[in-house]
Amino acid sequence: MNLKFTAIFVLCSLFIVPLLSSYRKEELKLTSSGETKKAPEIELVSPSGKKIKLSKLKGKMVLIDFWASWCGPCRRENPNVVEAYKKYKSAKFTNAKGFEVFSVSLDREEAPWKKAIADDFLIWKNHGWDKDGIASKAYNVYSIPSGFLVDGDGNIVAQGQELRGLGLHIALDKHIKK
Repeated sequence: MNLKFTAIFVLCSLFIVPLLSSYRKEELKLTSSGETKKAPEIELVSPSGKKIKLSKLKGKMVLIDFWASWCGPCRRENPNVVEAYKKYKSAKFTNAKGFEVFSVSLDREEAPWKKAIADDFLIWKNHGWDKDGIASKAYNVYSIPSGFLVDGDGNIVAQGQELRGLGLHIALDKHIKK
């Protein structure tokens, strides 16, 4: 009995897990040929109840940051995003002027989301609540934190784990106008 279980476990580890991992990597590529992809439009409700749109930020370098108040890794990453915002908000990029963060909250309730914005000093003005999951579906977000860097033309130029920690600063530096 234990031998059968071990054999099944080993087979799953060798074949199914790598298959799922490669599927996940394919899904997160910008396009199959490595070219850039246009960022899908996002329209969400802000903490004040007003609608905000990603397209209103065209011409700026934008980090679309999917997060939630209940997500520990997201909350630990917030100080880094605040630091990047302060550092790059007035920067000149190759095809963008300035840097903005478009926060997309996957919170289930409104109050914790608003409290986390204040508690973590998320000083940018573009906060949206994706309570119905429409934006996360459009971007194929299956785990958080998850980020997408969009250039001034609306193209996704970086995404995923490369935008966490120092990686966010490195990705932004690659697009600074020299």
